[in-house]
Amino acid sequence: MTMMKSLAALLTVALLAACAGPSRSTVDENAAGTAGTQTGGAMSSGVGEGGMGQGATMGGSALGGPGASQENRIIYFEYDRFDVKSEYNAVLQAHGKYLSANPTSRVRLEGHADERGSREYNIGLGEKRAQAVRNVLLLQGAASDQINTVSFGEERPAVTGDDEEAWSLNRRVEIVYGQ
Repeated sequence: MTMMKSLAALLTVALLAACAGPSRSTVDENAAGTAGTQTGGAMSSGVGEGGMGQGATMGGSALGGPGASQENRIIYFEYDRFDVKSEYNAVLQAHGKYLSANPTSRVRLEGHADERGSREYNIGLGEKRAQAVRNVLLLQGAASDQINTVSFGEERPAVTGDDEEAWSLNRRVEIVYGQ
């Protein structure tokens, strides 16, 4: 079932990318920062207290908001990398435009890593991934005060398993709209 969801997500992203055309919003490894403080096993850079803004659907597809389609809110990464793949340009462009058009909306970017590597390394890698997605959203018009990032490293796997399929699903950033 997980494989079917992954394939559906990839097909959706490919279709969105084909419709959107080329974009110049890719982020390279040097663009993502590593700032943050470690507390309780998770690294945070600005996740504050209080409620987040209410999300909604945009452009006829559910990219934003609490009831949004999950496959449009997960950005996957290659092993030991934090550069955003070009296949996610259209999805991130849509999220950035949504945030720009809805200044009271808030989003939390949750960075994750697979289980390989030390706990500390994976916390840092998850933070770099979240910051890379944040940079793309900022380039697409979102305001910095709308975006919070947090890294869970390897602590919250999407799936369990010790193979490439499981690891590839755990190397991700989840885009979570507030409630």
